[in-house]
Amino acid sequence: MGVMRFPWRRKDKPETVRLERPDVAAERFWQGWHELLPEISAALGDNEPGRVEHQLCELIAIVHPRLHFALERGQRSIYGLVISAQEDPAVRPYTDAWKAAAPPDDAIWEFHDSVPPVPDPSEVTVNLGAHRISLADIRVVAQVDDEAGVVDVAVYHPAMSELDDASRDAMTFLPLDAALGERLAGERLRRVETAQAEPAETISLVELRDMVRALAES
Repeated sequence: MGVMRFPWRRKDKPETVRLERPDVAAERFWQGWHELLPEISAALGDNEPGRVEHQLCELIAIVHPRLHFALERGQRSIYGLVISAQEDPAVRPYTDAWKAAAPPDDAIWEFHDSVPPVPDPSEVTVNLGAHRISLADIRVVAQVDDEAGVVDVAVYHPAMSELDDASRDAMTFLPLDAALGERLAGERLRRVETAQAEPAETISLVELRDMVRALAES
């Protein structure tokens, strides 16, 4: 069973941030990545990714300070580095430049400029404080607007009522990103709500993915 972890982000917020051109920032990142890679590999080999958290936060902030990132098990490679602008259009040029300058995926590393969908969200468990939440138990109400090509959704899990506001928000959006990928979710989901009680006529995350992909292809 897979486990999803919340991405890291640089915690300090400098008062003044001088942004470089996206291509220049991307080039600086990849130079730093190759220099740091032996330490990253050693930390992951020891199952201690936190050892390089600070260095990676500083490196990612070179691209853009509002980026989030995560080190994950890869889908085709052993490891995956995922960066996310959380669909902020002002940051998208920086993630585009980062991906364009990235080395080709290989057996060890794959690189994603947005959160990719997981192969089977029903096999994923989210660690959220004291809670272990299986995405197999997520239920969704979906209303399709065929004319606009978008879907309105309400997300339910039995543990929602036990979570604080921030965790409840996270558990509303994270399952959608897991099922659809961040980019497709951003493009096709219009209104997203949290359901406090289980609604009628719900579908699973896999069924939601099939629905949204069919809508995108129509």
